[in-house]
Amino acid sequence: MEKSFKKVFLILLCIPFLLIGCSSESNTDEGNSEGKTQVKITWRDVGEHDNLKKYLTNTFIPEFEKENPDIKIVLSPITASEGDYFSKVALSMQSESTAPDVVAEDSFMLNSDANAGYLLPLDDYVSDWDQWEYYTENLKSGSLGEDGKLYAIPGTSDSRGLWYNKNVFKKAGLPEDWQPKNWDEIIEAAEKIKDSSSDVIPLSMGVAKANGESVSMQTFEMLLYGTEDVLFDAETKKWHVNTKGIEDSLKFIDNVYNQKKLGPPLSIAINSNYSSVLFQEKFPNDEAGIILDGFWNTGNYSENGAVPLDNVTERFGFAAMPTQNGQEPGNTTMSGGWTWAIPAKAKNPEASWKVIQALGGKEQQAARAVSEGNLTVRDDSAEIPEYKEQAFISEATEYLKNAHFRPANDKYPNVSVEIQTMVEAVATGSKTPKQAAKDYASNVTRIVGEENVVK
Repeated sequence: MEKSFKKVFLILLCIPFLLIGCSSESNTDEGNSEGKTQVKITWRDVGEHDNLKKYLTNTFIPEFEKENPDIKIVLSPITASEGDYFSKVALSMQSESTAPDVVAEDSFMLNSDANAGYLLPLDDYVSDWDQWEYYTENLKSGSLGEDGKLYAIPGTSDSRGLWYNKNVFKKAGLPEDWQPKNWDEIIEAAEKIKDSSSDVIPLSMGVAKANGESVSMQTFEMLLYGTEDVLFDAETKKWHVNTKGIEDSLKFIDNVYNQKKLGPPLSIAINSNYSSVLFQEKFPNDEAGIILDGFWNTGNYSENGAVPLDNVTERFGFAAMPTQNGQEPGNTTMSGGWTWAIPAKAKNPEASWKVIQALGGKEQQAARAVSEGNLTVRDDSAEIPEYKEQAFISEATEYLKNAHFRPANDKYPNVSVEIQTMVEAVATGSKTPKQAAKDYASNVTRIVGEENVVK
């Protein structure tokens, strides 16, 4: 009885504080906290080793709030898989009560979210911004919607290539300065690694649908754009299906995972933690030979990374991805990146724009790129010494000369899901390349319409 009385008393005691909490939340909704305008920043939190969170917390926010005492930045990350992040952030932007004030948008989602009315056009803001001229031109175009309006400011850029482990290569009798000329030479190197050690994963590439867009971009499109075919024709606005390039790309994946058994076991390949397992465990422990992936993985080995290493360039190499048969231009890469956007239902767009301007400053842009292991989106930031001293920065930048970008079409996110399904089906052996390509063609036709497909 006495215990029950104490519980009731404690609940009654807490009610005023709960009411105060509600009142405080109401004030937050109005955009003010302690007399300051709150700006809520949302991005995808990747966990313990989230370098963007470290940069915002330790570097950006202290500097910004010191210079802007009237603004309070509130970090509101979403911890989710890549695919779940896009759906969760879209849901949050549908209501004024849940919409962030600044949101990280993957460039491939811009058209879809802009067409849904979730994002604020930034053309008027940019017209008076004297820093916009320093941004790399082709990245500016990647932030445009199909209506020609600007919906985001580039935040990061990237390129992709073939990571290789020099210790593993030495054991397999492969050169330390490796640059394959075609797909066959990649397979040949992986086979030598397999013959030299049973404890090493010869060749890895993302294939799990659970890993979302990375499968479409880092694996399938890196292969496809090394063939004579494309995914989407920007001039005719038509999707290409049933092409030789699609089937050849799937055959390469089938070779790696099934025919020659050069890839990681499916317990790793189909795992949502595939990337961290490969780059934070297998690769630094000389248990992986070649990995097709992005430049940003250097962030794992930085001073604040998951696996700090002092001798990165002595341990690893970063080769260009060759075209299928070595045809011109000889190599290829995919480039994309994250952007900063203002939701249409943001509470204070003017304060949000102040934050985005600061995030996009010359020094801030370079500092973020170094922290995350990404490429800067500003030409002048690329000249900052700390940025230029990054491992493999010259290679990653050089590969951008032959970069391809994902289709600027609002159907792409849906098509991308079909790519992921197709790739996983081939890698797991549940479908042959021909079967998977046929099903992909049928599903894409259903999504975009018969009139928007070239067979």
